[in-house]
Amino acid sequence: MDMKPVIVVHGGAWAIPDNLAESSKLGVRDAATCGFSILVNGGSSLQAVEAAVQILEDNIAFDAGHGAVLNADGEVELDAIIMDGKNLAVGAVSCIKNIANPIMFARTIMEQTPHVMLTGSGANKFAEKMNIEKVPTEELVTENAIKEWEQYQRYKQSVTSLFNTERMHDTVGAVAIDSMGNISCATSTGGITNKMVGRVGDSPIIGSGAYADNFTGAVSTTGHGESIMKVTLARQVLFNMEKGESPQCAAEHALEYMKNKVHGRGGLIVVSKSGEWAASFTTKRMAWACAENKILSYGLNPGENFQEKINM
Repeated sequence: MDMKPVIVVHGGAWAIPDNLAESSKLGVRDAATCGFSILVNGGSSLQAVEAAVQILEDNIAFDAGHGAVLNADGEVELDAIIMDGKNLAVGAVSCIKNIANPIMFARTIMEQTPHVMLTGSGANKFAEKMNIEKVPTEELVTENAIKEWEQYQRYKQSVTSLFNTERMHDTVGAVAIDSMGNISCATSTGGITNKMVGRVGDSPIIGSGAYADNFTGAVSTTGHGESIMKVTLARQVLFNMEKGESPQCAAEHALEYMKNKVHGRGGLIVVSKSGEWAASFTTKRMAWACAENKILSYGLNPGENFQEKINM
């Protein structure tokens, strides 16, 4: 099989402020270009999505790894998932601390254990056993994240008010299809400011934060985690595609269903088994980028689609 490689990435669906707009666009462009380079050089979709998400985790413009936000106790708790559409292999982590690249650890769990997900202290113990480097909390947290957390503490703002204003920082993710027709997805997040200790959102939950199946396609979601889990958003998109809908229609209908059913907003990226893709969102903005045919497409605002050639 000789498929056209495609990778799509997102940097979170929320009310991205103007001071983060440019860095968000540059960040997703860099991640998509990196993942595409792996694909055109014969790498697998799994390698591509992992590498793309690692780049986003290392970028403080996003809320995953570096740039993560603080929970109610002023700590960082990270979640991530990676899935191989060829055999439905999955690795996920939740509520882990002091690991800069949770997506790499999620892949380790997929390949080195019989389990799908590890959480909390048990996950961190396994990370030590696998010699995955720990980093100080200060290395992951930005000054802005600290200021935001202090504001919530000062005014006793609730997580509910955070959702209503769409001010939450959010998840990053990637989906890809390689030249062999294999499809993969990856999603990673640092959660939401002032969340309850131990809260797990949609990101590491199979079928909610991500799903991949060579039979249909792959999805990575972003937005209000509790709403996404209630409608299993990622799988909902693929259900729609299995009924014959295009990736764009499937994405729009799934997001509309979530909005009508549970009043939740968010966004997602999707790629089909034939290489069709879409990036759709119901929030004010979502940073996204797609690389295919040596063309890079990217955007931030509704209806926005910039294009440029990829030099490699």
